[in-house]
Amino acid sequence: MTDMRTPLNKVRGLGSAREGTMHFWRQRLTAIANIPLVLFFVGLVISLNGASYAETRAALANPFVALMLALALFSVLYHMRLGMQIVIEDYVHGEGSKLALLMLNTFFAFVVGAVAVFALLKLALGN
Repeated sequence: MTDMRTPLNKVRGLGSAREGTMHFWRQRLTAIANIPLVLFFVGLVISLNGASYAETRAALANPFVALMLALALFSVLYHMRLGMQIVIEDYVHGEGSKLALLMLNTFFAFVVGAVAVFALLKLALGN
């Protein structure tokens, strides 16, 4: 008796969580993507240190800069959501609390992303 899966899971070929491997790879992929994206963001912030509002707006109006910042936002927020999901699944034991926190985690990432993209577009495209 080395296999602890139920007969139904044996037939389906699924593990206990049914998606652990995909979650693992998404976490690693976003971590790798975050390296150049965050370095770009940090470099941009350093280069705009002390710049006026008009100079900052002109820099963000560059399509390459705006696209890189949007990609950084999506990648960092998705990576954060995946990481917090693991923390919630590992350390919250009540099923109702776990489900509520997982939903709040998703909504939080979505709201922060929407607000950040709105602000980026407003700065990049003007009034």
